[in-house]
Amino acid sequence: MCVTAVESRPAGALSASAGSSGSGDRPFGARLKAFVALTKPRIIELLLITTVPVMFLAEQGVPDLTLVLLTCVGGYLSAGGANALNMYIDRDIDALMDRTSQRPLVTGMVSPRECLVFGVSLAVISTLLFGLTVNWLSAWLSLGALLFYVVVYTMILKRRTSQNIVWGGIAGCLPVLIGWSSVTNSMSWAPVILFLVMFFWTPPHYWPLSMKVKEDYARVGVPMLPVLASNKVVARQIVLYSWVMVGVSLLLQPLGYTGWFYTVVAVLCGAFWLKEAHGLQARAKAEITGAKLKEMRLFHWSITYVSLLFVAVAVDPFLR
Repeated sequence: MCVTAVESRPAGALSASAGSSGSGDRPFGARLKAFVALTKPRIIELLLITTVPVMFLAEQGVPDLTLVLLTCVGGYLSAGGANALNMYIDRDIDALMDRTSQRPLVTGMVSPRECLVFGVSLAVISTLLFGLTVNWLSAWLSLGALLFYVVVYTMILKRRTSQNIVWGGIAGCLPVLIGWSSVTNSMSWAPVILFLVMFFWTPPHYWPLSMKVKEDYARVGVPMLPVLASNKVVARQIVLYSWVMVGVSLLLQPLGYTGWFYTVVAVLCGAFWLKEAHGLQARAKAEITGAKLKEMRLFHWSITYVSLLFVAVAVDPFLR
């Protein structure tokens, strides 16, 4: 469903857009900042956290630093292009949601045409950069992640099914494979296991945030699970995915890819994650709502969890 009720756009966003119709009246610094914002840098930081440590695991030590730099630059450009194209497609609903009302297309700091050209350009540049300086396997994986996020998630799943985050999250799992392939130009079970960790991590990472802002999603007709189901149902799904995620994270050691250090970190971080997930479920069962539901505790911990887990992936080869 495409929402075009501009009358419902937040007043601040509407006035900002109306006052910024031409590029000439917008300062260069503000414009530059807006184009950077199109790439969603904070999200890309998380993607790189799952890319670089896998390069250490693949190398079983310190990978070539030039290769690390090229992989990071290519990954940033690719993910940035995907995020810009996502904003281009979602600009109608972004204007109606509180959490996205200050995005560059909504405020008028960047025009839709500029955003489209910017996103496509980053996609082309990143693919060529990967292919010509890293390897073509990484290039195709990078392009596949971009197309999956833009086409499968943004254009097909997001506005049609509550499973949007579950399957759409595959795009955010592919940087793990890219990190491995950039070093080895091949695949192995180790990156596949870490891919699955990220796959099962994504729903319980994002659903707590969706619980917090479900009125936003309901307003624009995006069927996120918390919009369609009760907090108790969502929390139960979070717990189920959490247990599978923690279980999968422990497969690396028995398969011989990691040693004691990674395993200790995975167990401790996983135990704390499960404590938070079950705490959220208990509060949801008690029908606690509002700030007392504390759903954002798990959201914030999920970022810390994945950061610590992948740091352990990078450190483990030096302690074996």
